[in-house]
Amino acid sequence: MNPEMRTRIVAGNWKMNTTPEEGKKLVSEMIPMIDDEIRGAVHAILIPPILHLSGLMSLFSNRKQSLSWGAQDCSAHSKGAYTGEISAEMLLSVGVSYILVGHSERRAYHNETNTLCRDKILRIIEAGGCPIYCVGETLQEREEDRVTPVIEQQLNEGLPELLWEKSLPLIIAYEPVWAIGTGKTASPHQASEVHGLIRHWLKTHASDQIADSTSILYGGSVKAENAAELFNMPDVDGGLIGGASLQSRSFVEIVKACVR
Repeated sequence: MNPEMRTRIVAGNWKMNTTPEEGKKLVSEMIPMIDDEIRGAVHAILIPPILHLSGLMSLFSNRKQSLSWGAQDCSAHSKGAYTGEISAEMLLSVGVSYILVGHSERRAYHNETNTLCRDKILRIIEAGGCPIYCVGETLQEREEDRVTPVIEQQLNEGLPELLWEKSLPLIIAYEPVWAIGTGKTASPHQASEVHGLIRHWLKTHASDQIADSTSILYGGSVKAENAAELFNMPDVDGGLIGGASLQSRSFVEIVKACVR
């Protein structure tokens, strides 16, 4: 497999943090550093709260070469009487390119299933966007040696065959649930092992070409101090960053650690 075929990506998921003004300040700090220090060597994606997106993209529209924008979730429906929901089409209409699906916090706090994730991915495909599909095991599942069946079930049930049939864009993020926001991080070997499992699944269920070209990100307590070791492992193509993406210098250092 040729890692040169894959885009190196670092995505910052702000979760439910920052006011719009705080978000503007954070992005205004990040952009000059990304321009000066990264120079396009890594694809940086920012995923702020949905409330921020239109304003941030309008304010920084002349700096599209520095960043792409993502949303933290979308509806499984295209349109209709779904109060409080936001469709993938709406998000793409304001300039979003990427949408997270299946983050462990959505699965845990909102009871989102693999089947629901599949429906959301189909809506993102229909709208012309790129899903970032999150998979990962709990601590209990790891201790019971069930990592492989858990990850494979999430892939089998969550990813529609339409992705392979039409060679559509996809990013997969492996986030062990026990490492998200806990300060615990999967060892580089643990991360590489699961990324290899995912890559093999893609080869078996899609094609060698798709397996070689799909970027697989690691997420779970990634910091500037441990990013390089993780990102240098086989099959790890970057990171989905939580808390550290709320600090401009820390996030840029993580992006720099992804440069090859």
